[in-house]
Amino acid sequence: MSAVVVGVDLGSNSVRVLALDADGTVADVERATYAGAAMWPPGRADPDAWLAAVDDALKQLERRVPDARRPAALAVGGQSPTTVPRGGGLAVTCLHPAGATLTPDEQHAQQWEVLRAERTDVAPMQLWDWVLWRLGAPAAQGRWPGDADLPGYGTKVATGCIAGEADGSFAVAAGTPLVPGAQDAYLAFWAGGIDTPGRALDPGGRTGGLGVAVASGRRPAGMFALPAAAQGIDIVGGPVSAHGLMLEWWSAVTGRPVDALLEAAAAVPAGANGVLVLPYLEGERAPRWNRDLAAEIIGLRPSTGPGEVTRAMLEASAYGLAHIARELDARGVPTEVVVVAGSPARSALWCSIKAAVLEVPVEVPEHPELGAYGAALAAGVAVGWWPAPGQGAGGDWPRPRVAVVAPEPDAVYRAGYERFVALGDAAERRLASLSAEG
Repeated sequence: MSAVVVGVDLGSNSVRVLALDADGTVADVERATYAGAAMWPPGRADPDAWLAAVDDALKQLERRVPDARRPAALAVGGQSPTTVPRGGGLAVTCLHPAGATLTPDEQHAQQWEVLRAERTDVAPMQLWDWVLWRLGAPAAQGRWPGDADLPGYGTKVATGCIAGEADGSFAVAAGTPLVPGAQDAYLAFWAGGIDTPGRALDPGGRTGGLGVAVASGRRPAGMFALPAAAQGIDIVGGPVSAHGLMLEWWSAVTGRPVDALLEAAAAVPAGANGVLVLPYLEGERAPRWNRDLAAEIIGLRPSTGPGEVTRAMLEASAYGLAHIARELDARGVPTEVVVVAGSPARSALWCSIKAAVLEVPVEVPEHPELGAYGAALAAGVAVGWWPAPGQGAGGDWPRPRVAVVAPEPDAVYRAGYERFVALGDAAERRLASLSAEG
């Protein structure tokens, strides 16, 4: 058996592949972007570009980790809900407005309707299932424990079970066991060890959000939850719409790289010299669940520069997480530590702001690509290295090494949070008033 398993995470902008050994040590992580993505229609994507990026990233990985050419198993997860037409054509991604206010399963049904309007005989697949199918596995639907079947999406195969074998047509050796992962947030929760009450995760990336672990018997009634990898633990909370996306937008507007904007923000004091951002570039999900909200930049002065606006965007993302955390705390679900993931975790400034605003320690993984790490866990499950999700207890799976950022609470942030919520409330009232006026 190979010394490593490989996890693949297909995000909105790029694919990450990660080689993991049986001790949970990361051998290497590689990344590839999607050719032509800038030309895709909003909420649509070319699946062949995803597959080409997977192939490219795996070849990079194999140059650094020769065992990755023939891993013990390979698992795939990614952005969700995203529906791919098996017979060809553009996929409908999680960024498409179809079903955006519905549950993930209902969103898949809505996405299928979009595809059927273009081609009546379309056979739908989840993103990771389509990639596994192209690599050589039979058509199926990989589902996290507790997830309902998706009608029409194929035979159900649980996360961590072998779905088939690679046929050798891409950069995966023929005969390699192929394993379904799950949606990237689920995999990140697994990798981050969100399996003990009070532990929470912000999956980062273009969106972000907050999921907090709670004992299943103490989950507030009526609150949406997903089962954690550990038995008896649920994860509650919700996603937001545009944290990393705000920085991408601001980078495009200013013509400055994100790294340069972050450097400018580091020179601005807490509170961003009075500038505050409502990061509703694509509306907002948790906790407001209002797709019609728009982003706002408040407090601009003649002296305001890119640094102040960037700092305000970083603070706004932390305020958005705090908004979710406080709503959960009011319902008996406290947040005691937050794991951060994705590209935002690479900014020391951003991590320190989140710790200060949330007033809890923040764990920063050495390798923040937790979706890929979680996919690698699924591959390891398939070859018997670890228990399957739903069949182990907290701590039964390895976690990436982390650095801990201690919180430094600040009265400026406390006031900023109150202002953030009040301005968001006012934006909703204005929107409701305009709707009422026709």
